[in-house]
Amino acid sequence: MKRIGLVSLALVFLASGFLTGKTVLGGEGKPLAGKKVALVIASEKFRDEEFKEPRNLLIQAGAMVLIASSKLTEATGMLGMKVKPDVLLQDLKPQGLAAVLFIGGVGASEYFHNHDAHVLAQEVLEQGGVVGAICIAPVTLARAGLLKGKRATVFESEKEELTKAGASYTGNPVETDGRIITGNGPGAAREFARAVVNLLKQKK
Repeated sequence: MKRIGLVSLALVFLASGFLTGKTVLGGEGKPLAGKKVALVIASEKFRDEEFKEPRNLLIQAGAMVLIASSKLTEATGMLGMKVKPDVLLQDLKPQGLAAVLFIGGVGASEYFHNHDAHVLAQEVLEQGGVVGAICIAPVTLARAGLLKGKRATVFESEKEELTKAGASYTGNPVETDGRIITGNGPGAAREFARAVVNLLKQKK
């Protein structure tokens, strides 16, 4: 009976992925290993969930995550989360980035007119990378000229910013059009994170 019990236990571990290295992300241990992703947060009042969900899922999938901001001092989220950026936004180079994600929260408006943010998003997209933004942050992509003719979503208060920029505002929690992913707020943070990981998994 003990022998049967051990065999059964081993089968449980195999099925759950512990002995194979597989994860719940789709049957691969680290599908994003070797990929570098930048998360751009506001220097103050970024939205905690919109940062935490993508960061955690990306790291779980094996990606290298860099945190960029306009300052290197510790940033505080709207719900109290403390984050120390790795690099200044103006020093972040698009070369080698698989994706750049602009995190929302009321502080994200600091990048609406930020030239460095616009150029970074434009160049990551031009070199074949993924560009994402959530909550009010899709306004940054709109003002960078990246949403014209694209399906996109945003926090409802900013939907006119998207339509003025030529986007097709859908109001969906998450919208993917080509290599651009947008989300409409903290309630969509996990779905947004999954969409980013799934799109990156498709890219070789």
